[in-house]
Amino acid sequence: MGFLGSIGHFIITPLYYLVSAVLLGWHHVFSLVFSPSSGASWALSIIGLTLTIRAALIPLFVKQIKSSRNMQMLQPRVKELQKKFGHDRERLTQETMALYKETGTNPFSSCLPLIVQMPIFLALFRILSKAAQSKGNGLLTKTDALTFAHAPFFGGTLSSSFVKSNGHVAVQIIAIVLVISMTLTTFLTQRQLMSKNMPDDALSGPYAQQQKMLLYVLPLVFAVGGIAFPIGVLMYWTTSNLWTMGQQFYVIRNNPAPNTEAFRAKQKRDADKASAKGQTVPGTVVVDEVVEERRPAQRQQPKKQTREQRRAQAPKNPSPSGEATDKGETN
Repeated sequence: MGFLGSIGHFIITPLYYLVSAVLLGWHHVFSLVFSPSSGASWALSIIGLTLTIRAALIPLFVKQIKSSRNMQMLQPRVKELQKKFGHDRERLTQETMALYKETGTNPFSSCLPLIVQMPIFLALFRILSKAAQSKGNGLLTKTDALTFAHAPFFGGTLSSSFVKSNGHVAVQIIAIVLVISMTLTTFLTQRQLMSKNMPDDALSGPYAQQQKMLLYVLPLVFAVGGIAFPIGVLMYWTTSNLWTMGQQFYVIRNNPAPNTEAFRAKQKRDADKASAKGQTVPGTVVVDEVVEERRPAQRQQPKKQTREQRRAQAPKNPSPSGEATDKGETN
């Protein structure tokens, strides 16, 4: 075993114990309802394992959201640097890294949940693969491994895959459905983030190009590799994607990034709620409503008149004796 192999073994071995411990814990719970050797108890245990891991990764998800938001808000400043230092790639890189350091932004934080999940994903894959060979791993004994790998599931087992279905059409159908679900949820999760929670300025920068690349590359990778994944692993990844979609939807809806479609939608919802209660929300913009501005009535200017007209309309002044000034008038 080489140096890199030793490092990989050092990292992955504790994960075998962690994954198998959580898996066996959930299996003990579901065995109270279903048969311990049934596919339902082991399938639900995989879902329980997924939910446990994703709940533990919530702090990393929050950090990912903050990092993604900072990256979005910094795009106008990054564009200014590109205009200023576009001719000097080395200087542009230095200034961009200095900007990230100044604002406390890590461009790689947005990949943290995926990076952390990959070893867990590989650990579950190896546990299932060894179980299919009647070999235990971690806390999974040989007896547990046999039960886990050969638990009946729609005519096949949880260790079956599309390419290793032993001719069971039902297993191939289930595998294809799960591969499509895994691919589609991966795509929709990334699409949700780009279409709802990214400002217009961020959709044309280098960060947006990176996100667009991941939008199509990741689902393609999972679709191609998914046909070789065991059904149990496909269940884990699909459940994880569904969790991510729900978690991301909640964050985008309740705490969206400024100057985004989700932010404007939240402003309108807040304004509608406040309007229903007879209140106003400071800083909100009410859309599709026309507000008449009450202005003070303007004073009407008198029409221009000649001197003769002004004299004719002037009041007649009485004399000190009380007699009218006009000759034709008498008391």
